[in-house]
Amino acid sequence: MTLFDSAADYARYRPGIPDEAVRILSESLDGFDRPTLLDLGSGTGQVPVALLPAVPGITRVDLVDPDSDMLRTAAEQLRPLHGHATVAFHTVPAETFSAPVGGYQADLVTCARAFHWLDRPAALRMADRVTSPTAAVAVMGDGSLWTYEAHWTAALKALIQSYLGDGRRAGTTGTYTEPRSRYEDDLADSAFSKVTEHRFAVRRTWTPDQVVGYLRSTSFAHPSLFDEPGTPPGLAGRRHARFEQEARGLLEGYVHGEGLVEDAVFTVLLARRGGAA
Repeated sequence: MTLFDSAADYARYRPGIPDEAVRILSESLDGFDRPTLLDLGSGTGQVPVALLPAVPGITRVDLVDPDSDMLRTAAEQLRPLHGHATVAFHTVPAETFSAPVGGYQADLVTCARAFHWLDRPAALRMADRVTSPTAAVAVMGDGSLWTYEAHWTAALKALIQSYLGDGRRAGTTGTYTEPRSRYEDDLADSAFSKVTEHRFAVRRTWTPDQVVGYLRSTSFAHPSLFDEPGTPPGLAGRRHARFEQEARGLLEGYVHGEGLVEDAVFTVLLARRGGAA
């Protein structure tokens, strides 16, 4: 099973890239005549979907993700947007990506909400090999509903744990472990050691259906995790259906109270080679 095998839910329910972050990414390409974008851990293509309309001069986009279903969905999302740009899809881990054509040089490398899944030093070494001298690397994210602290997310997390155990699941690989180093440190130890941080407040108001759809796309509450070992095929999915019913009931209670509000902080770490302009 791939880590996320519900690409449609991912595309529909995952929050997009905030306008402020798109602005920072756009400005990082100022001065490039025909820039190339390399997006790592692309998922359903949220970064190029947001960036292509903002920077119509982008001439090539390479999306890298080991999940072919995600990239097929990304292709559908991007079809009406890419205009004259060449868009290529690479079903490989980010760390093993290599220049797809002779003379290839990416001018912006992006990784949104996926850096923790990568071998980060290896991915940054790869980026050093395939980028132009003044290229930028942008690592972005805003946490998740698992980590966001509010009354309604605490209750939801407790419900998930009542089904799946106290540890945060990480798909079929076991439980999630926090990165041993900060992303800033990973970047500082790489060729892209000149790092600036940009933080933006983002308020989201969710509906119960949106939260339930979002959970289906996560590694910590994916539907497949709810089937206990040895579940007969005819009974598969029943436990998850019961969870979703309970989750909707719980969330409805908060809708009529404090609301399903998330005050997130979206962070962009923009890194360039030391001494780069």
